Amino acid sequence: ELNVNQERNCIEIVAICKLVGQTGVEMEALMAASAAALTLYDMCKAVDKGMVIQQVQLLEKKGGKSGHWQR
Repeated sequence: ELNVNQERNCIEIVAICKLVGQTGVEMEALMAASAAALTLYDMCKAVDKGMVIQQVQLLEKKGGKSGHWQR
């Protein structure tokens, strides 16, 4: 999911992963968001080489051994 935030002059990327199983998918979600950010950078670098990729972070996790966690 890509959200254009005109107030902050940025594009916010949200990656959601779901799994039926015991293991978590945090790394897959972080990887998906990172790959999307790098793809956007590659597509837009001709227009603005000063772009910054920042704040790749886990926002919420449900289930698994550690239960529910939210930033």
